[in-house]
Amino acid sequence: MSISNTLAVPPLPAVLLEPLVRNALVEDLGRAGDITTDAIVPADAMAETRLVARQDGVLAGLDLARIAFELVDPRIEFQPRLADGATLAPGAEIALIRGPARGMLTGERVALNFLCHLSGVASATASIVHSIREYRARVTCTRKTMPGLRAVQKYAVRVGGGSNHRFGLDDAVLIKDNHIAIAGGVRQAVERARAAIGHLVKIELEVDTLEQLRTALDLGVEVVLLDNMGPDMLREAVRMVDGRAITEASGRITPETAPALAATGVDLMAIGWLTHSARVLDIGLDS
Repeated sequence: MSISNTLAVPPLPAVLLEPLVRNALVEDLGRAGDITTDAIVPADAMAETRLVARQDGVLAGLDLARIAFELVDPRIEFQPRLADGATLAPGAEIALIRGPARGMLTGERVALNFLCHLSGVASATASIVHSIREYRARVTCTRKTMPGLRAVQKYAVRVGGGSNHRFGLDDAVLIKDNHIAIAGGVRQAVERARAAIGHLVKIELEVDTLEQLRTALDLGVEVVLLDNMGPDMLREAVRMVDGRAITEASGRITPETAPALAATGVDLMAIGWLTHSARVLDIGLDS
C-alpha cells in the first residue's frame, strides 16, 4: 500500500483550504466557544503536543490541520515532520505543535477530522493502486464526494497515487443510462451532446452491454464507461475498443477484485467509495 514519500502532488492553495477549515471551526465553536477548555485550562498555559499515526497508511491533509490550529490561535507553532504522501507506520510522528494550550485543544478535533479523513482516502486509494501495480490501469475517483469537500477529497486521491475523474457537471460530458432512456437511445443522446458542447469537451458514454459499446464506437465517443462488467466481458470489451477510445471500468471494485479487472487491459478503474466511504486513518494528538 506504500507510495513514495516524495510524491509530486502540488499542494492546494491556502485560499481554497482556509474557508473549509474556518467553517468547520465555526460549526464546532458554536455560540460560546470551547467552554470545557476555557473553564479548565489557564489562559496563559503553554503546551507541546505531537500528531502521531496509530496505524499504517498514507498521509494527506496536513495543511488543513495546520490551518485549523493557526486560525484558533496564530501563536501556535506547527512544525511538520512529514509531508502529504508519506507512508505512515504506527508511532510515526507527523507534526510537532507548540504554543497556547487552549488553542491547541480547541483546534484539535477539526484538525484531526480533516487529517484522519483525507489520510483515509489517500490510504484507500493507495491500497487499490498497490493491488494493480503490475498492470497499466490507473485508479480514478468519481463525483461521489461529500458536499463541500470535493476539492480536498480529490486531492487526497492524487496523494494516494490515483487520478481524478471530472470535478463537476461542467467540465466533461458523461452520458448515463437515465440520459439514454430520456433521450430515446444512445445515438440520440450522443448526437445531442455533441451538438451542444465546445470542441475541447470530451464525451464519455456509460455502457452495460457489448451492443451498446458497438454503437458507442460507431459514434466515435472519446471514453467508454464499462459498467459492472465481469473480467471476461470486460476483456472482450477492451478487445472490441482496440484503442479507439479510453476504457474505464466501474462497479464494486475492491483491492481483491481490482487485479482481475486490471488484467483485462482496461485503461481506468473508477471507484466511488474512495471518497464517499473510505475509513478514516487513526491519527492522534499526543501530549
